[in-house]
Amino acid sequence: MKLKGIHHVSAITASAAENYMFYTKVMGMRLVKKSVNQDDVSVYHLYYGDQKGTPGTALTFFEFPETSKNREGVSSISLISFRVKDDKSLEYFAKRFDEFGVWHEDIADRAGRKTLYFKDPEGQRLMLVSDDGALSETFIPWELSSIPQEHQVMGLGPVRLTVKDPEETLCVLMEIMGYRLRGSYKAEVEGQKDIIVLETGDGGSGTEVHLEIRSDLPFERQGYGGVHHVAFRVEDEAELREWIDRIDSNHIRNSGFVERFYFKSLYFREPNGILFELATDGPGFDTDEELEFLGEGLSLPPYLENKREYIEKVLKPLDTRIRRS
Repeated sequence: MKLKGIHHVSAITASAAENYMFYTKVMGMRLVKKSVNQDDVSVYHLYYGDQKGTPGTALTFFEFPETSKNREGVSSISLISFRVKDDKSLEYFAKRFDEFGVWHEDIADRAGRKTLYFKDPEGQRLMLVSDDGALSETFIPWELSSIPQEHQVMGLGPVRLTVKDPEETLCVLMEIMGYRLRGSYKAEVEGQKDIIVLETGDGGSGTEVHLEIRSDLPFERQGYGGVHHVAFRVEDEAELREWIDRIDSNHIRNSGFVERFYFKSLYFREPNGILFELATDGPGFDTDEELEFLGEGLSLPPYLENKREYIEKVLKPLDTRIRRS
């Protein structure tokens, strides 16, 4: 029983329309599912990824129009990263960001890899990571992307957690979840401890968690530009139920089995309060839509179909149809 890496990350936006424009037009990612927050059907839940939303490529956003801006701090997921093929892809995006007026830093080394740190229009903290020419076996390029295939986002890279007290978080990650120490690198803030790098499964940037220890920050207050939770890849439902038993046996409060239709899940908070999810690789985002038209209509799981009329009435229209030549 072994976690395979990062499954998806779910963040917060105040505007689904502006969010859609940035991640599809600037980042070249595909909207693979336009749905609703299953716990609050009055707001959108948007899923971006590769051609079919392969596990490990999905970044999702809950739309909360009335939320305030995220206030950065500890007990948070403080950085989302994306894998790109190589250093040339970083250079491509740096130029593209300049063209679109996207704030970014210079290309820099982090944890032994070339990286490009940037922010989306809402201040979401993001980073591109060069895979140094490695090709993801699971990545499926999107033919209609605004980005050339050789430079497209291949999937999620390391996720950074920021905490004040790392010991119990490390205990959960390593002793319960099976993560192992890969190394460390210099903190980006003077006077703080080195950032700890952990990996799972077969290793590689798509499996990593980077643990940042900060003694100089208050607790984060989530809002737009912040991250809601991170999900880790589990093979299938049978293995997920084994993980539920493992979490229960360690007396960690959790959601129990949750049906999300596109995958099955378990939710729990690690000791510093960061929300973790374990999610199965299947059945996937193409279970209720044809692959060619993913994300173009409003998708609802079967157990919400009886509320479709109400949901469509309360949602602000969002046109995500692809103009095909």
